[in-house]
Amino acid sequence: MAPPVASPVPWAAASPAEDVRGHWPGGRSAWIMVGMLFLAGILSVIDRAALNILVDPIRADLSISDEQIGLLQGLAFGLFYAFMGLPMGLAADRVSRRNLIVGGITLWSIATIGSGLALSFGWLFTGRLMVGLGEAALGPAAISLIADLFSPERRGRPISVYMMGQGLANGIAISLTGLLVTAAGAGAFLGWPVLGHLVPWRIVLVIFGASGLVVALALLLFTREPLRQAQVTQGPVRAPGAAEAAYLWRNKRVLLPLYFGFATTFVVAYGAASWAPSMLLRAYGATPGSLSAWLGPLSMLFSAIGPLIGGTLLDRSMRAGHTMKRFAILSVAPLFALPSVLAVIAGDLHVATVLVASSNAVFSVVGIVMFATLQSVVPPRMRGSSIALTLVLNTMLGATLGPLMVASVTERVLHDPALVGWSIAFVCVPFLLIAAGLYTYAGRAMRRAAANGGDSECARLLAGEAL
Repeated sequence: MAPPVASPVPWAAASPAEDVRGHWPGGRSAWIMVGMLFLAGILSVIDRAALNILVDPIRADLSISDEQIGLLQGLAFGLFYAFMGLPMGLAADRVSRRNLIVGGITLWSIATIGSGLALSFGWLFTGRLMVGLGEAALGPAAISLIADLFSPERRGRPISVYMMGQGLANGIAISLTGLLVTAAGAGAFLGWPVLGHLVPWRIVLVIFGASGLVVALALLLFTREPLRQAQVTQGPVRAPGAAEAAYLWRNKRVLLPLYFGFATTFVVAYGAASWAPSMLLRAYGATPGSLSAWLGPLSMLFSAIGPLIGGTLLDRSMRAGHTMKRFAILSVAPLFALPSVLAVIAGDLHVATVLVASSNAVFSVVGIVMFATLQSVVPPRMRGSSIALTLVLNTMLGATLGPLMVASVTERVLHDPALVGWSIAFVCVPFLLIAAGLYTYAGRAMRRAAANGGDSECARLLAGEAL
């Protein structure tokens, strides 16, 4: 293959065709890295999701309200997660991604342990800030690593495995949290160092934080940084982020609705997931033990199904040369989450539990297809920052607003904690419809660009993958 031609944009490949005909490692070492990212993804979500199961014990122990819990679930975690997302993405495009992830895991694990020892709302809020800061490093670096380990037609499966870990983590968090709370309540940790004198919710957070430190050490010992694909260093030097911002603006008709469609979807994902366990506990009389026995395993089942569906659809469409099908998937997928946010009208605990769990499959499909699409429509040196931008927007709109809006409707409109299920429905249904509309708009914009001979860089890059 001829050497790439210098580009006026320093991170751009010489052509889409050259980019997709690079040399990717694949093989055992690549899958070991995916396996470690899978574990890191699980822990990153467990540290967040555990709080959703521990709402009422934390409220009672620290004497705080639902709205303060909403701030802990959203703003506290999301503040640094959002503002550090883009710097972490830019760093992922420039430094060792493996080491960046190791540092992030270490930070969020120590912060989770600190959260378990919190004696006040302010202390716990600060701990959640540090969790968000640490976790901001994972997503951009992980997806960028996978893009440099596997060729475009083989990325669907490893991305789906990584995303499956994050999807499974919600169910794992529910099951493990329920089991640990039950065991701690029965005195299983009496006499243990550190844990022996803690109440159950604190024990859960300390154990999860310590587990993260083990995974960080394993990642450091058993993986290494791969070479980046299709890097071109010629051209004028620009300030970090300037080239990325310019590319986004030139292709705004496609990229802006894609990004905001994803963020709008995750207003629902974060808002519903944060309060669905409380809805089952308060409205249907569930217990932590029943959530562990039913909601946890069902969430894991649907979280496994979703990535398999998303990865399979992506890989098959790529092999068939149907690169535009991903936009059709994104346009329809959010609508399949409607039953889960209407679980309050199910009338039966078991039916409501199945509906709540089913959303894990839907959001996994959306995430996989969205991440794979971004890796296809941005230049190689934007892969980390393109994912970072999704994390910023998802956090600012989804993680920050979703849980808080549900809590505010419960406290300020419905005035009854038992009606939190109706708050979920009132907040989430409109956002799912908006998300589907935004993805539909993005697909139409891409089709128009392709029909005009690829008059956008996104269209040309997507067309180049089919070569």
